Amino acid sequence: MASPLLVGKNDKAELSLLPAFANRHGLITGATGTGKTVTLQTLAQRLSSIGVPVFMADVKGDLSGLAKAGGASPKVAERLEKLKLRPEFAACPVEFWDLYGKGGQPVRATISHMGPLLLARMLGINETQEGVLQLVFKIADDNGLLLLDLKDLRAMVQFVGDNAAKFKTDYGNVATSSIGAIQRGLLALESEGAAGFFGEPMLEIADLMQVREGKGVVSVLAADKLMSSPRLYSSFLLWMLSELFEQLPEVGDPEKPRLVFFFDEAHLLFNEAPKALLEKVEQVVRLIRSKGVGVWFVTQNPLDVPESVLGQLGNRVQHALRAFTPKDQKAVKTAAETLRPNPKLKAEQVITELGVGEALVSFLDEKGTPRIVERAWIVPPGSQVGPISDTERQNVMRSSALFAKYQATVDRESAYEKLTQKKAPAPDKPSQPEQAPSNPVSDILFGKTGPRGGKQSQGLIEAMARSAARTVGSSVGREIVRGVLGSILGAGGKRRR
Repeated sequence: MASPLLVGKNDKAELSLLPAFANRHGLITGATGTGKTVTLQTLAQRLSSIGVPVFMADVKGDLSGLAKAGGASPKVAERLEKLKLRPEFAACPVEFWDLYGKGGQPVRATISHMGPLLLARMLGINETQEGVLQLVFKIADDNGLLLLDLKDLRAMVQFVGDNAAKFKTDYGNVATSSIGAIQRGLLALESEGAAGFFGEPMLEIADLMQVREGKGVVSVLAADKLMSSPRLYSSFLLWMLSELFEQLPEVGDPEKPRLVFFFDEAHLLFNEAPKALLEKVEQVVRLIRSKGVGVWFVTQNPLDVPESVLGQLGNRVQHALRAFTPKDQKAVKTAAETLRPNPKLKAEQVITELGVGEALVSFLDEKGTPRIVERAWIVPPGSQVGPISDTERQNVMRSSALFAKYQATVDRESAYEKLTQKKAPAPDKPSQPEQAPSNPVSDILFGKTGPRGGKQSQGLIEAMARSAARTVGSSVGREIVRGVLGSILGAGGKRRR
């Protein structure tokens, strides 16, 4: 049985997180500058020390300090002396990741794997336009056209738009306005630098769950630039959660989690999210615990998290909140009411009085019941508080065993290549009249008599068979038949049509 993890301390008690209940999820809240980042770092280091891998987004750039032993901070020394704790400085094994490939190993996913629901959120399109996007995916899947990167999706959207009348019988109306909205969304997404995120090699979830010399590897996602694209940030993290849910087997109640996932700036996930997406988030949070994964939401205000999700977060660390406005006062009251009352303190009053690095803490006990809330100082981490230098970061990246695996982009034949290749005139017959170039995919799909018409229908079957033969057993073949969010969106893992 793993030992309790000391997180907070006051004059009378030590407040520890029980590893067996770290996958019962948690919530860390507090106003800007009250100490949430240090709490994150302490929890990550404590979990890593017992062999639990951690994933966390670094929205301010401070969490890179996990890769270096601490000891040089006067504030840390002062806190340790105040709490009468012996210094135990140590670094964590760290992997840096970056959707833009600059501050860490590149993170990629294929368009097919991301699916139309999350892509629609990234693109900022409405439900009607999302329906057209789903139709684009359906046509691509039906005809063995792989959607791996943005140029594949762009080409496929254009192809469907150009041939909308021919697809009408089999797939229904395709509005030109919806095609235009999707294309504009793709251009905006590209302008945000997201083109490099879509493609291969795709991130393997197993690489986020490494253990080295008995310590869990802390995966730190560079999110300072990513925060300027909130839909991309939140959709990416939700995609990762769905992948964990899809790929990991049931493990029941392990003595410690297989992975703890910290979702910083959690309000971005729930802002303007459609009802269907919120329902799936709630479902993932409820069920992923049985996979051995703990999800901790980090945000400024507990009101940022819907009640249906808030009720599933058993572990709480509440830093200071300010009550300057009626909305602030409501947030303070809500935060106090969600904590198990302590007759010796008035939580609603204390929340506004907490100092930097001080918090109200309530973790689950041995029976899985929330302990009464206690006021305590957060124990400082053993790693460096604050970022490491760019040179140190690059050294960690280049010394990683994953560097060679993810740095080079793979661009296989997919929808773009098939939709844009042209047939050139035969060189051995120069005297014949030159024929207009034709699109092989269009020929296969439509022939001369309409969709799947006449003799060309057999060509479609043969093309699909060849495509299936290429992709069976491969990760891309699995991607195409998987669901939008894996099995969470429908029985048997089928994509919603």
